[in-house]
Amino acid sequence: MPNPSHPFTTVRDLLRYATSRFNKAGISFGHGTTNAYDEAAYLILHTLDLPLDTLEPFFDARLAEDEIAAVMQIIERRATDRVPAAYLTQEAWMHGFRFYVDERVIVPRSLIGELLQDRLTPWVDDPEQVGAVLELCTGSGCLAILAAAAFENADIDAVDISHPALEVAQRNVTDYQLDDRIALFEGDLYEPLPERRYDVILSNPPYVNQASMDALPPEYLHEPSIALAGGPNGMTIVQRIISGAKRWLTPEGVLVVEIGNEREHVEAAFGGLELSWLTTSAGDDAVFLIRAADLPD
Repeated sequence: MPNPSHPFTTVRDLLRYATSRFNKAGISFGHGTTNAYDEAAYLILHTLDLPLDTLEPFFDARLAEDEIAAVMQIIERRATDRVPAAYLTQEAWMHGFRFYVDERVIVPRSLIGELLQDRLTPWVDDPEQVGAVLELCTGSGCLAILAAAAFENADIDAVDISHPALEVAQRNVTDYQLDDRIALFEGDLYEPLPERRYDVILSNPPYVNQASMDALPPEYLHEPSIALAGGPNGMTIVQRIISGAKRWLTPEGVLVVEIGNEREHVEAAFGGLELSWLTTSAGDDAVFLIRAADLPD
């Protein structure tokens, strides 16, 4: 019998309710889904321990009261507290890889992940010859892990200034049994690294300008601001990454940096450099590449 406090008995009932609830609440997306229906489906399937890509067979499955209560709790946390779904489920997915996440790190969503699927072709001539990769501002370690998959012969060094973030990264590195290939360093950009040269440097650094920080939706306020805020024009950390990169790259190496919606600020700050803008699902304005030869000394 339905609970008198609500009329729900099936997955279909909960999906309809959650979609309406999320739309009414005006929640913001950008942490894995783009609409209320997909967000609702993901949270319901995860909470019920059902396959995430198999909704239709369970539409009319009748649920136990404790299952309905668990889903309702998740729906309300998402709608009322505006907690990103990834923090509610403690997982995020990128290109078939599952990563543990919590509020010590931003939710993984880097466009560089797309480029690593293609092994940075054509900018890297021979991916098999890539022997060393550096990721700055690693957070959850997701790009370091994707880089290890893309460049099978490479050792990966990954740096973050946040000790709590590195605890999450270590969990993910261990989960993928990559402790022998990925070394984590705590410190400020290049500062904690031993002397060596890298074929590729990757970074999805803090790049959000102050005006945009002030206007962030509530979902983004659950993320550590240190991983988002890039100073007045968003370029404070990017400037330091660029200015130090040549010393750490091999002569044929490349630097790849994600900057979101900040292309105007990038070109204002670094317009004299030979920047190559890379094509991603977000367009041609979110990730740039610089060859070592074109970097400032």
